[in-house]
Amino acid sequence: MAPDLDAALLALGDALLEVDRFAKLALVRFDARRSMLVDRLMPTGDVVSCERLETTFDHLPTRERIAVAAAGTFVDFGDQSDEFAALFSFQRFTDVGWLSLRGLRFDGQLSAIVVLYETRKFFGARSSERIAPSVALFELAFARFFEREARGEAVRTLEDVTQRVHAEYERKLGTLEEKLVKAAGAHGVADPERLLSLEREVAKALEDARRSARRADAVEVQVTAAVDQLEKAHIELHRRSEALRQKTRTLYLIDRVLTLDAGTDDAREMVNGLLTLVGDDMGAQRCSLMLLAPEENMLYLAAARGIAPNVPAGYRVRLGEGVAGKVALTREPLLVQDVDEAKSHPLLQDEHFTTGSFISFPLVYHGELVGVVNLTNRAMHGIFVEEDIERVRLLALVIGLVATQSRLPERMLETLSVG
Repeated sequence: MAPDLDAALLALGDALLEVDRFAKLALVRFDARRSMLVDRLMPTGDVVSCERLETTFDHLPTRERIAVAAAGTFVDFGDQSDEFAALFSFQRFTDVGWLSLRGLRFDGQLSAIVVLYETRKFFGARSSERIAPSVALFELAFARFFEREARGEAVRTLEDVTQRVHAEYERKLGTLEEKLVKAAGAHGVADPERLLSLEREVAKALEDARRSARRADAVEVQVTAAVDQLEKAHIELHRRSEALRQKTRTLYLIDRVLTLDAGTDDAREMVNGLLTLVGDDMGAQRCSLMLLAPEENMLYLAAARGIAPNVPAGYRVRLGEGVAGKVALTREPLLVQDVDEAKSHPLLQDEHFTTGSFISFPLVYHGELVGVVNLTNRAMHGIFVEEDIERVRLLALVIGLVATQSRLPERMLETLSVG
């Protein structure tokens, strides 16, 4: 957990840099009392710059404004992106941009807005989708910083109340002592009734002080319980937000692939589009799509990006040979996080990889092998992890479905033969 809000925002900026080094990110603070966008915090290098905005929230369109205030997901501004990016003091891109806003709520009110401005992409997931988990973690950190401030304010309030009660008690006790002294000095021997009355006043003052202390303790217990409940609520909100993000991403990927399938009859364009989709979504600088050849137990290279130029399209690999061949034979995905530490792996003994981790995943549809997709050299020197296997599993399922329904392995091989 970051020590403060600036550190958390810098960490979120680093997460965005790993997936899109051209996108711009900022946190805009919101004053609910005045309904104003107060200032913009923007991670730049190792520092967070602050710029005053003082712009009313009502400047945003009504539909988008309501969705941002509801928080939980990014709200897309579509064709109005470039126009409203200027509202947040973002310099426009040369190309068409995408503006996305995600509200952050605290104690039931909108407290801040995460603003993401990126260039429009034709293939692959948008940056707002790829950093959604990081934004959810930032939202949790943001809430905890606010909780810490609220708790500090509650502690200060309790201390003030306790000090006032104690001071009042000391004042009343001093007054009563003065009265006792005066009464004893005036009469030599204190009047029993007067003394009893003063003792009752002292007892009442002590009881009032004890009640005030109990009320202060009760307030502190309530504040602590409320903070704990708020933390649990934010954790549950993060879990539900992540589940919703996964469902949204599933629909997005299926829509992109089906749109590509419906939009072209060119087999070469189709395989290149499918490879670009999975490569961009996983941030792989080097990737390849291999499909099942009509010859028995053979795969052929249908499309590739970033591999050696001496490996032509149509290159054959026998099932059981090399990484792709053995993955196709076993129909089990392979994840290697560090090639240098995995030289002894049986699937790597006859392969040549550059630095970084890689994934090789079989394409299977209704129990039939369709091909293999290979991903390596993740952008920004990142590594693939276990969670990425599930992301590729979804992509592989959709690619296998489209490739089978459109007879892509046969059609692509005919295209290569004609070429």
